[in-house]
Amino acid sequence: MDSTDKNLLKEITGTDTFNGAYNIRKDGKGIERKVTENINIVTKQDKPGIDVYVKENSKNEFVHIPVIITEGGINDTVYNDFYIGKNAKVYIIAGCGIHNEHHKDSMHNGIHRFFLEDGAYVKYIEKHYGEGDGNGKRILNPVTEVYLKKGSTLDMDSVQIKGVDSTERITKGEILEDANLIVTEKIMTHGEQYAKTVFEVELNGDNSSAHLVSRSVATENSKQEFISKMYGNAKCFGHAECDAIIKDNGKVVARPEVTANQIDANLVHEAAIGKIAGEQLIKLMTLGLTEAEAEEEVIRGFMR
Repeated sequence: MDSTDKNLLKEITGTDTFNGAYNIRKDGKGIERKVTENINIVTKQDKPGIDVYVKENSKNEFVHIPVIITEGGINDTVYNDFYIGKNAKVYIIAGCGIHNEHHKDSMHNGIHRFFLEDGAYVKYIEKHYGEGDGNGKRILNPVTEVYLKKGSTLDMDSVQIKGVDSTERITKGEILEDANLIVTEKIMTHGEQYAKTVFEVELNGDNSSAHLVSRSVATENSKQEFISKMYGNAKCFGHAECDAIIKDNGKVVARPEVTANQIDANLVHEAAIGKIAGEQLIKLMTLGLTEAEAEEEVIRGFMR
């Protein structure tokens, strides 16, 4: 890997060297892989992608599956499936970085499916990032499907750092008895960028729960859409929240929807969209910050 590759890896994972199991994909091909005693990574035979197997009762294991793109005109689609054994605890660090210096668009579509057995726990961290001076767009379309069995938990942090021209982010979940889905999403757009988020969750088991939180900032002429659909089909709790800051000519559309199909389903949705509150700016400006610096500080705090 060259310096561009390593810089992209650091942006999306925080490092260019990995402990534990890993699989690195570049420009549509796997380039490096490591498996461990408790984690196996197998190349799919019928389509591009990998199957990741985590043994039951494995504890505090790590898997890195970054994707980097450095060529223009790439249209990469990958299918990754994760099979998490009973009572296993694993941290999965994913994400995609695109460096585009060309006039052709570069695109990555990542379709990830998670199958968690009883009592399993997954912390899933996904970061998206784009850079480069080319006219070609940087396009990322992640799809995440989650199937949670009894007592399992998937805790997902998804962040779009910057530089992504267009993204459509789809997350679907089927949650069974005593299982939990937690999703925290943070997106910032600027220029003419566009971002769309779609959540669709079925709460099918007693005492199942889902917490979906999206925080976003839309500046300049960018546009964002947030759509969440939550179905309570059992005694369950569901919470969907969209908090957005708009600046300049930014636009945000939020369409939360909850459907209770069982009398003991408890579902809540919230949406708040607006500009930065004036009192926040005044408080920071009294500390010596300019108005522009105060706005940036508010946005940084909001996106933490």
